Amino acid sequence: MSQTVFCRKYQQDLEALPFPPLPGKKGQEIQATVSKKAWDEWQALQTRLINEKHLNMLEPEARAYLMEQMERFLDNQETDQAEGYVPREK
Repeated sequence: MSQTVFCRKYQQDLEALPFPPLPGKKGQEIQATVSKKAWDEWQALQTRLINEKHLNMLEPEARAYLMEQMERFLDNQETDQAEGYVPREK
């Protein structure tokens, strides 16, 4: 049986992340408060933002921007979107 966590994004118990997604205290905090479902959705948005906004992850400003967007996403606040992105129909 997989572990569950009370997800701060979805406000319900969902499958937990198997390991911290980031190093240090921040990664441990995310593992304790964010579900696998929410993290997978964040990674998809993060990839779109990096690609569409041509972010250079070597630049501290780009990394800070993504961390801000991650916090906003996980707290159910409005985030930037990749311009021109149209989700696939299921």
